[in-house]
Amino acid sequence: MSRETTYKMSLKHLTLQCVSSSESRNHFVEHALQYCVAAAYATFDKDKKDLLHKLLLQGLDITILGCNNFYSYRNQVEACGLPLTPESLAALPPFMSINFNIDEANGENGKPEVAKTGLGSSAAMTTAVVAALLHYLRVVNLSSLSKDQTQEMENTADLDVVHVIAQTAHCIAQGKVGSGFDVSSAVYGSQRYVRFSHEVLSSTQDAFKGKALEEVIGDVLNGKWDHERIKFSLPPLMNLLLGEPGTGGSSAVLMVGAVKKWQKSEPQKALETWRKLSKANSSLEMCLNMLSKMAKERWDSYKSIIDNCSSMHRSEKWIEQTNEVNEPSKAEIVEALLGARDAMLEIRLHMRLMGEAAGIPIEPESQTQLLDATMNMDGVLLTGVPGAGGFDAVFAITLGNSSSNVTKAWSSLNVLALLVREDPRGISLEISDPRAKEITSALSSVHIR
Repeated sequence: MSRETTYKMSLKHLTLQCVSSSESRNHFVEHALQYCVAAAYATFDKDKKDLLHKLLLQGLDITILGCNNFYSYRNQVEACGLPLTPESLAALPPFMSINFNIDEANGENGKPEVAKTGLGSSAAMTTAVVAALLHYLRVVNLSSLSKDQTQEMENTADLDVVHVIAQTAHCIAQGKVGSGFDVSSAVYGSQRYVRFSHEVLSSTQDAFKGKALEEVIGDVLNGKWDHERIKFSLPPLMNLLLGEPGTGGSSAVLMVGAVKKWQKSEPQKALETWRKLSKANSSLEMCLNMLSKMAKERWDSYKSIIDNCSSMHRSEKWIEQTNEVNEPSKAEIVEALLGARDAMLEIRLHMRLMGEAAGIPIEPESQTQLLDATMNMDGVLLTGVPGAGGFDAVFAITLGNSSSNVTKAWSSLNVLALLVREDPRGISLEISDPRAKEITSALSSVHIR
């Protein structure tokens, strides 16, 4: 799927008028564009505003490329008779045309749903457009954020501006204030995140009451963003795998709505379940952070244990290893691994109980069987269902070089392992234009005059 959209922008009111087919409109892009220009006017002095005005009069050509990892190409892989492996996905041309779940069209005239992998494509796209525009308009300078550099969480003033504008654009475009974790992850990379208060975006309602958008975005930029973000990444020698079972998608909106309804109907039970789930989440975080710390302080011991456990079947043999290890430091590493494994099992238990109470399949029986089978594979630390749960996907964290064995085993179980991996980095500037590699499909263009 490729499409082209042309807009006219009023530089006085910062409003957009679509002058091409309304079917090609994208509200996420529209709000990202408006809010980026408004952010420039809100932060620039008079001289910079004059230069900005001249720059915008030249128009903008924005080309958006959709990475394959955000969309499901399982049907194409199967149609070509290829095995369900990451290698088959890697053989597909990058930035392929987007597919639709034709059978899931909403009514006779409804738009068919894009076949996605549930990785937050709208948040990633919004963040990419915002970052590119703010950098181009010189509101921020992202030149130091090359793809090959590891971003530190300190000195993030420019990233913070990108985050605020991307969060605002994404929330307004989707018509609700979500957790914001997907946008925050796109901006900063892996992290421990606590959401911001709804009130921080209350000023955006003023835009609908006649207040100038420039002032509204200025207020948002100066607002009290009270979210929490702590640097976090997987310990060394651990890999995150994501698998697509091909058993149909789930509506995150409907599932979240069902959980909220249950919370209102059984507040005490819901609170207790939430408390236990939070405790298990904290326990998992603590174990993984502990493993990262031990890897830094005792690398040789850590690597030895990870290498050994990566080729062992089931965690019972990991326990046997603690009895054979005379070094206390190695025993502590194994105990932390087992602690992380137990914490994830506890998380899955409470997620299932929550789903049963709310009447939705957060961890469906088919996923439970798959996850349990994966947990018994060599070198698998833990497994689960990502996001709001359901049938969309499963994930596994593996040790050492065991990932390839898991992807092969998944393939035999009719699960397609995707190419994505955990990445502690967020926004980065690409050094070269992907179109230079003769990528011509799946281009979505926006023209502003």
